[in-house]
Amino acid sequence: MELHAGESQGVEPEELRGVAPSQDQPAAVEHRSGAADANGSDRAAHLLETNDTVDVEAYLARIGYRGSLEPTAATLRALTSAHTHTVPFENLAIQLGGAVHLDLHRLQAKLVYRGRGGYCHEQNPLFGAVLAQIGFPVEFRSARMLMGADESTIDAVGHTLLEVTADGKPWMVDVGVGNTGPLEPLPLVDGTHLHQGSWAYRLDRSPAGRWVLRLWRGDGWFTLYQFSDEPYYPADIRDHNYVAATHPDSPFVRHLVVDRNGSRERWSLVDRRLDIHRPGQPRTRHELPASEVPNVLASRFGLTLTPEESAQLVVLLDQRG
Repeated sequence: MELHAGESQGVEPEELRGVAPSQDQPAAVEHRSGAADANGSDRAAHLLETNDTVDVEAYLARIGYRGSLEPTAATLRALTSAHTHTVPFENLAIQLGGAVHLDLHRLQAKLVYRGRGGYCHEQNPLFGAVLAQIGFPVEFRSARMLMGADESTIDAVGHTLLEVTADGKPWMVDVGVGNTGPLEPLPLVDGTHLHQGSWAYRLDRSPAGRWVLRLWRGDGWFTLYQFSDEPYYPADIRDHNYVAATHPDSPFVRHLVVDRNGSRERWSLVDRRLDIHRPGQPRTRHELPASEVPNVLASRFGLTLTPEESAQLVVLLDQRG
């Protein structure tokens, strides 16, 4: 069974298919102009099929953003970058025996007010709701993860991402991919090739008409995932989230997975294995004692656990060896 919810380079690709250092944090923009669209609450409610609204001010404080809120491509790029540099990819709730809730109220409570992260089914819906409330047209899309496989491979859909319109053009936006994911939007144009920090991405149309996202590695282009223009809805996200969060074969059930995407280096923690990735350089790997993992979560990923959560996690990781 293929199980996906964003991806982490730290878990082996064949298993996944089915806080970075402060210098990587973009400087906050000191002045904010523009305001949320008067109809933004309706847009967000329609997108997520909810009556809840986004606490935009609290969200912007969470990601350290004080720039323009005009719904332009420049704003979209700045917001996406601030989010990806700040909010880590993580599955701690699953590992600690909790549930992954997708209603907007609890998404905000977790990712905004409690300062936690999440995976694609959490991060992209929340970010999409923020964008919609600001005034961007937003739709969901679902990808088939490839993680190095050829684009002719057809695995199940299951990764949530966004299509956002800005400056009259469609953009692919994805803040929910661990370790290998883009830091900024990519225009939905065949042959797009962009550098984002020290990382290079390209987006192509396959012969089958699907969009294929690739990341440059030292030995060539690494296929991340493919997706179509078919709409994707909250009901789809809920189903895929349930499988990713509860199926015994899901890597998010079997492993602790935490990632922080930076402009120059990326940190990836899978159980007790901490990897550091830098473009064009060999991976650096550290095997951590279980007792050190809560400290690393706080210092490198910006995730602070309660004493009870820390003790529970240490016991779990010790049992896994």
